[in-house]
Amino acid sequence: MAIQCTILPNVLCNFPAIDESLIRLARKNIDDGFRASVRAYGNLIDAIVQPLQWFLNYLEWIFTNTPWFIILIAMMLVVYAASRNLKIVAGTAISMILIGVFGLWTDTMTTLAMVTVCTLIAIIIGLPIGIFMARSDRMQSIVNPILDVMQTMPSFVYLIPVVVIFGIGKVPGLIAVVIYAVPPMIRLTNLGIRLVDREVLEAADAFGSSHRQKLFNVQIPLALPTIMAGINQTIMMSLAMVVVASMVGVGGLGKNTLQAINNQFFTVGFLNGFALVAIAIIFDRTSQAYGRRLQKHSEVIHG
Repeated sequence: MAIQCTILPNVLCNFPAIDESLIRLARKNIDDGFRASVRAYGNLIDAIVQPLQWFLNYLEWIFTNTPWFIILIAMMLVVYAASRNLKIVAGTAISMILIGVFGLWTDTMTTLAMVTVCTLIAIIIGLPIGIFMARSDRMQSIVNPILDVMQTMPSFVYLIPVVVIFGIGKVPGLIAVVIYAVPPMIRLTNLGIRLVDREVLEAADAFGSSHRQKLFNVQIPLALPTIMAGINQTIMMSLAMVVVASMVGVGGLGKNTLQAINNQFFTVGFLNGFALVAIAIIFDRTSQAYGRRLQKHSEVIHG
């Protein structure tokens, strides 16, 4: 290769790149402009995210200060109402009891509060965007590349702009988790509505349904199993991102797992990882069972 480069012109041996001084200048201008914008609109940004801080703190306070047996009973009731499966309810009870026995109850409640808020925000953001995508091919062509970038970008990268804008704390971690977890909600909402049978839509048009009536009375009910799959994936990705978000101040099981990694505490890391896995399995089994119930309901009514 060296011999060839002595013969060939330099432009064919070394890839023609932008001058390093020009790159440094451009990077400096972009970074300085970004920081200046953040400083200029800092008060407005804080005012916008303040309700998220209040909501997260309030929900975390409820979860951590409510007696454990009330939380356990409430979880079992919610799981049974969604799944109608006593095995899943029993698994939930055993998992939560083991989490409490190993002294991880409070951290688990903190993580549950974070995941609950992130999931709710992802649904509020993702559902309307998915509906707009389903109703417009142009909207879909615009949003799909953005979702592709969001889903392929390394999760650590999300922390950089979030920390620059919001600093260190729970809300920056929450925003990073939502950005990471919202794409499945958008994609599967769009997919579910687009998969609704055209004959059903034609029947709705024949009965004189407006666009709003057709959306809320036909498309969304029939797309619910797919939308529930999107919620399931959003919850799973939120739990996966909690550990990464702990780097910017999110507490709970993610913080403990990160500390275990930094200090090579195998037992601590394993126990906190087990708690995260247990929560993920509970959410996954419950939401899947609820989705299957919705699917059977749709088949009975429309099949």
